[in-house]
Amino acid sequence: MKVRRPARGLTIIELLITAGIVAALIAMAVPVLSSLRLDAWKTASSSNLRQITIANMAFAAENGSFAPADDFWNNRRWCGARSSPSQPYDVTKGFLSDYLGQSKRVTPCPLFSHLLKRQKKVSSFEEGSGGYGYNDYISGGIAPNYTDDVQRLRIARRLTRLSNPARTIMFATTALAKSGGVQEYPFCHPPYWTDEWGNPQQLYGRPTPSLHFRFKGRALVSWCDGRITVEGLEDRHVGSNPYGGDAKKEMLGWFGPDKDNGYWNPDASR
Repeated sequence: MKVRRPARGLTIIELLITAGIVAALIAMAVPVLSSLRLDAWKTASSSNLRQITIANMAFAAENGSFAPADDFWNNRRWCGARSSPSQPYDVTKGFLSDYLGQSKRVTPCPLFSHLLKRQKKVSSFEEGSGGYGYNDYISGGIAPNYTDDVQRLRIARRLTRLSNPARTIMFATTALAKSGGVQEYPFCHPPYWTDEWGNPQQLYGRPTPSLHFRFKGRALVSWCDGRITVEGLEDRHVGSNPYGGDAKKEMLGWFGPDKDNGYWNPDASR
């Protein structure tokens, strides 16, 4: 009769070698998976940005000008509305809501949502823009001009008043640096403050930056001709921040030329 010998088990050394191989494979896989996830988030965020841009173009085609940034009382904005300053914004009642599909709201940037979840305790006074901001120049947020009717809306740019749509920003990934992290912010500030007519006055200095280069030093930008591009953060002085945040640490800043507020200003010579 044949005697069946017991199966030979792994030695401690073999187990350690196996564990080391598995650990090495995991270490190699994590950066790849992280990069794939970031690429997926970037693709999704670009799609969201494109949806907002198309919505604003549809608004302009129907109304003759782009959506206003807000009204005189700051109770209604491009991305939401509220009944009073003490109430939160209803994100389905903004100027662009009827042009944003069935949800009537801006779809949040997945990476920005991830960043907000990782923060411990950062209070926010802005919600509803999904991590995207509207160019101050074309939304009427630069010069304090409002319509004379009951609605008192900011006067946004008309389609016919864009000298170079392909080199004028419409929306971008944005945020505002606060102590402990970032919060939503619905506007994309130019490199310099402007006077009451919208002319850049470099003596006024730089505003708190809101363009957010959250994709490893890259920001997503939509242009007035409908394109979506990826732009790199350029080293600039970021000015003062009254909210206690560190703009450079949070990857907030600008890109492109500074003169005449560069790609923000539709009247700038570039």
